[in-house]
Amino acid sequence: MYLGIDLGTSGVKAMLIDGDQRVIGSATGQEVATARPHAGWSEQDPADWIRATEEAIAGLRAAHPAELSAVRGIGLSGHMHGATLLDAEDKVLRPCIMWNDTRSHREAASLDADPRFRKITGNIVFPGFTAPKLAWVKNNEPDIFAKVRWVLLPKDFLRVWLTGEHLSEMSDSAGTSWLDTGARKWSAELLAATGLEERQMPGLVEGTDAAGILRPELAARWGLGEGVVVAGGAGDNAASACGMGTVREGAAFVSLGTSGVLFAANASYLPNPESAVHAFCHALPNTWHQMGVILSATDALNWHSRVTGASAADLTKELGDALQAPSGVTFLPYLSGERTPHNDAAIRGAFLGLGHESSRVVLTQAVLEGVSFAIRDSLEALKSAGTKLSRVTAIGGGSRSRYWLKSIATALGLPVDLPADGDFGAAFGAARLGLIAATGADPVAVCTAPVTAETIEPEAALGAAYEGAYQRYRRLYPAVRAAY
Repeated sequence: MYLGIDLGTSGVKAMLIDGDQRVIGSATGQEVATARPHAGWSEQDPADWIRATEEAIAGLRAAHPAELSAVRGIGLSGHMHGATLLDAEDKVLRPCIMWNDTRSHREAASLDADPRFRKITGNIVFPGFTAPKLAWVKNNEPDIFAKVRWVLLPKDFLRVWLTGEHLSEMSDSAGTSWLDTGARKWSAELLAATGLEERQMPGLVEGTDAAGILRPELAARWGLGEGVVVAGGAGDNAASACGMGTVREGAAFVSLGTSGVLFAANASYLPNPESAVHAFCHALPNTWHQMGVILSATDALNWHSRVTGASAADLTKELGDALQAPSGVTFLPYLSGERTPHNDAAIRGAFLGLGHESSRVVLTQAVLEGVSFAIRDSLEALKSAGTKLSRVTAIGGGSRSRYWLKSIATALGLPVDLPADGDFGAAFGAARLGLIAATGADPVAVCTAPVTAETIEPEAALGAAYEGAYQRYRRLYPAVRAAY
């Protein structure tokens, strides 16, 4: 048996699979609270991650005690970029500064102006990345900065608790702005530029490598045997790619979660930071990937739900099943800034083209289209970085909306595949990595794609209307930016 633990933004999910990769069961811990003490801030208490993990494991043990006791490998996944700061005794120094925290936008711009960062990492220094957060701590909390012994990503904080090891892996570390992404190693030069040394970073392994043994006291409490291997694991998107089998050149998925991701696997390192595409290491050795990232996907629909007082499900149900031509209303989904392709932490969302006739249904349609067009922006950015896609697979909570999938297929001009029923997300991908680390199995043979249940084709009759609406969408960003 193999266990995947996924530390998500809102909670922890644990999934148990057998040697044939059949899902035995899953459980979640209670929601992890996010504090927003100031505008643009987003923080979590790492102690809540441990609590939620304990709750998830307890849920699995209650439902599947015999199977849990047979676990031989554990894989970790987690939200990326978070700055989890520990002292020399592994005590947390302050709340974790999260991936969607934008307080360090000035520090990010300063680091990004140093040409070494884009050259070595292959990426823009985004405000959400880890390096500018440490620069902010240095500038604003110098007493805390002076005590920093370890800078850990969120899932790797869990690893310290699980194993006592201070280790990370390539896919997550590529989102720090300190990794030499092509060489797959820390850059002492970039660390020095933020006042840090390599000794303050965790050691690096591949996501498929063994990266510690579960502490005996935890194994005993959970009813596990001795010598349970903990894999290097992956950042959440790379873990989802392992779960989806998106590990070969040309394979791609679109994820409609809190944020939105267009993820493409690459057999070589293809940086193009000017496009605001993320060029990261994959969780598998000698493999990389590119991502276009939008900061508000289902978050945009959830915001619309809160404002209108109707559930997200009811809002999308009102649209019906038949895809409609775009109306004159355009929605810019920049509720917390945007990454690809704009790298703009200050921009905010907008409805444009409103009239007396603009009903709730029209606004809902505009919200879904706005997210679809933002993903199209990512597709264009990937093209400029040398990646061509022929189809994508849809995952995430937003993929339950048939209307939204039709909108995305038509906006991208690509077929969208829906996998057969099953959970192929980050927890499943993490469990696969745990299996590989424990058994030495071939990663590509393990990380296969699920069966496609259905393919949603672009609606050719609406292609011209969608293209016109997308071009209008593209023109609005600079206009709104200038107004701000």
